[in-house]
Amino acid sequence: MLCTIGDLVEDVVVWLNTELNIGSDTESVIRRTRGGSAANVSMFAALTQTPSRFIGQVGNDRLGSQLCEVLRESGVDVQVIADGRTGSIVVLVQPNGQRSFLTDRGVASHLAHFDSTLMTDVSILHVPTYSLTDEPLASTCVQYINSARANGALISLDASSSSVLKHYGTDRYRSLIETLKPEVFLCNEDEAAVLGVSAKQPMNGAVLTVIKQGPLPVIAVQHDGTTTEVAVTPVANIVDTTGAGDAFAAGFLPRYAQTKNIAEAITQGNALASRVLQSPGATLNTSQQQEQL
Repeated sequence: MLCTIGDLVEDVVVWLNTELNIGSDTESVIRRTRGGSAANVSMFAALTQTPSRFIGQVGNDRLGSQLCEVLRESGVDVQVIADGRTGSIVVLVQPNGQRSFLTDRGVASHLAHFDSTLMTDVSILHVPTYSLTDEPLASTCVQYINSARANGALISLDASSSSVLKHYGTDRYRSLIETLKPEVFLCNEDEAAVLGVSAKQPMNGAVLTVIKQGPLPVIAVQHDGTTTEVAVTPVANIVDTTGAGDAFAAGFLPRYAQTKNIAEAITQGNALASRVLQSPGATLNTSQQQEQL
């Protein structure tokens, strides 16, 4: 069982047909889908036959109910507190593919309820950094991490966002990772640069640091300095990069936990991420448009 803790929100993905006309109209394609990094990972895992669970908080509203139903229909065991207002994120995708995010997490960071029984059957616990920077969710996640580790689960953390890392404070964040000691630490090239992480300097406290570099090879560095590098197969007809990092995690973690074969796990992560790159929003293929809200 792969379990994630964090955000389940509405993604409003806006593909701009031209550059944004400030103060005027811009023709766009707009789709509303389920989003949130933690929810994405749990859904991608479930859709690729890995049992998964999502823990979080949504609003006591129609949107929250709809988002939970989408996850359940994907095969995810949804364990949420429903109270307050569900969040939304606007993703602006420019014609060159660059993304900008307008974020309103609603009550996603308000989760204070801890249930240790939800960790008894968990073999992998994945927590995005989004879940570790705001209280009370951050403290709740630490409780779940400690409980999962006591039950023998693999702990995975994702750096999530360079802007979140800068706002939280890089020194403070590095200290947090040293305290949490994840088996796997995932980041992209921008997040690695912010944290001073590289092939020669993995994240302190992590057993394995995985650095994704877009079309460039994925680099994995073990705590003893052993490095594994895996090329990324070029992806044709990229539609949208939203959710690709979450898909990588959903593909990488189950294979790594099962085999400890780093190269094989990276290949699996890349394969799943490539499917998302060819799909609109954080989905696996265009046939999933029925999950629009």
